[in-house]
Amino acid sequence: MKLTTFKQISQKEGHSLSFEFFPPKTSELLSSTKVLMKELSQFNPDFMSVTYGAGGGTRELTFDLVYYITSELQQSAVAHLTCIGHSKSEIEAMVSKYRSYGINNILALRGDPPAGQKDFVKHPDGFENARNLTKFISSLGGISIAVAGYPEKHLEAISLEADIKYLKEKIDAGADVIMTQMFFDSTLYFRFLEKTQKAGITVPILPGIMPISNISQLKRFTSMCGASIPQSLSAQLAGIEGKDEEVVSLGIHYATKLILELLAGGAPGAHIFTLNKSHQTREILRNLQDNGKFLS
Repeated sequence: MKLTTFKQISQKEGHSLSFEFFPPKTSELLSSTKVLMKELSQFNPDFMSVTYGAGGGTRELTFDLVYYITSELQQSAVAHLTCIGHSKSEIEAMVSKYRSYGINNILALRGDPPAGQKDFVKHPDGFENARNLTKFISSLGGISIAVAGYPEKHLEAISLEADIKYLKEKIDAGADVIMTQMFFDSTLYFRFLEKTQKAGITVPILPGIMPISNISQLKRFTSMCGASIPQSLSAQLAGIEGKDEEVVSLGIHYATKLILELLAGGAPGAHIFTLNKSHQTREILRNLQDNGKFLS
């Protein structure tokens, strides 16, 4: 394993590469997800992360996959962990379990409300936000923590400046790195980077990249997280709507171009949201390697 904790990202020579996966809805589909992970592990990523369903519904599947990444693929794994539906004692038990299996990186999130629930509801003996969750996990020791950053601000934040102030509080609570929400314009990342640096944030900020593969899915995801679609990209997509193969091809080209811009501008690496699909991720990585990036 090249990277064992988030802290090492700032010490790494060259750029870091990482992938995000989500647990399937049923355990029967775990094997196909593992096949995908094994395929992409050939690109020698620095870590692979696994998301966590709203309400903790995929808790065991998340553990199964991060354990597979660590034990079978011999890669560094990152488990997402949210506040939703969990008491402090439950969270402590989960962190202890992860640590005992050699999984020592966690992405600490407040989490989105479960389907059908509009607002976040704090567990009576839980945490109301990612800052307090981060502080608690940090106090347990032996865990390197990442938190989420929003280049265009969190939907619930009153302003980007207020959101960055809160982000600084998450870093001060014990986080070692920031992983961003999706965005589709490199200037948004560099504006965000400049503002975070002015706010006194010095930890690495890994850009999160979502390859476009489906226009309706893109619109749904961006409306959920508040990310914008540049006018030029929107025009290109409008011209090929309904042409699935062309959309996928554009997604590969656009993600490649975006990552190259980010790396050229000083981003520490790229974190690719695979959406549990190998084709696009594989082609993007091959394009990047053709440009001398992420060579094993």
